[in-house]
Amino acid sequence: MWQILQQISPYAIAFTIPLLITAIGGLYSERSGVVNIGLEGLMVIGSFAAAITVTVFQPVLSSQALWLGLLAAMLAGAAFSLLHAFASISLQANQVISGTAINMIAGALTVFIARNLTGSGNIQISPFTRFDIPGLSEIPVIGKMLFVSTYATTWLVLLIFIVAYFVLYKTVYGLRLRACGEHPQAVASAGVNVQWVRYTAVAISGACAGLGGAIILTTYSGEFNGSVFGLGFLALAALIFGQWKPLGILGAAFFFGFASTLATSAQAIPALAQIPGVVLKTFPYIVTLLVLVIFSKTSQAPRTAGEPFEQGKR
Repeated sequence: MWQILQQISPYAIAFTIPLLITAIGGLYSERSGVVNIGLEGLMVIGSFAAAITVTVFQPVLSSQALWLGLLAAMLAGAAFSLLHAFASISLQANQVISGTAINMIAGALTVFIARNLTGSGNIQISPFTRFDIPGLSEIPVIGKMLFVSTYATTWLVLLIFIVAYFVLYKTVYGLRLRACGEHPQAVASAGVNVQWVRYTAVAISGACAGLGGAIILTTYSGEFNGSVFGLGFLALAALIFGQWKPLGILGAAFFFGFASTLATSAQAIPALAQIPGVVLKTFPYIVTLLVLVIFSKTSQAPRTAGEPFEQGKR
């Protein structure tokens, strides 16, 4: 059992990281009271922005262009998410419909531009290389699971996760953001600009989702093709399963990442090779549905998530 875990853990972690950062982005948006189901589309935007940036600068900057691509992805995701913010906050449109529109626009727009640039709609790059962390990789059992064949982006996202937790629970901005998702009228009566808080939360959500899409591109994918394989929706499932709490999301993201990795790598594991392929491919999604069914009655979303804010309402 330990041998199997050691074999697939590096791949499970690589798959978990974009899920985690995207779900953290969704956490910021929904904690402020804005439902963002456009995470899938924002990930596509981030992946596309990173692909273009890396393609342009990699011949000059080599591997440094990958970091520039991650930054471009965050900026593009944040900028594109403002469309959702404007529709949901300023125009008080239905947030589910607005998020759906983001998903549809992102895929079509990026593929159209990519086809005009490359002729095929696909953009290939040279991704980050894996490395072992000296010293830590020699730790018995745990070292082989956590510190072998790792990506630099894994540690970047874990750092962002820690900062996000601190901002949400240890700062005035985090208190106001969480209050905007529970009692926005009370926050407004205290002199806080609820719309501004929600705009910033949605922008942070877009930046995180864009980074998630770029991480897929710059790690195990290496190619933009207009899709992030449904990971945006899986991140939403992790957000719900994690009860809109950072530590819960961390556990949920790893659970889904591990399940998906197990499905894709099982054929290379003798103990699991006898399981039919269709069962393995559908396993992560069946698990997702079961988890959502089991925990749907106990889920406690932010009280006003999905409800437009009206200044004069009490």
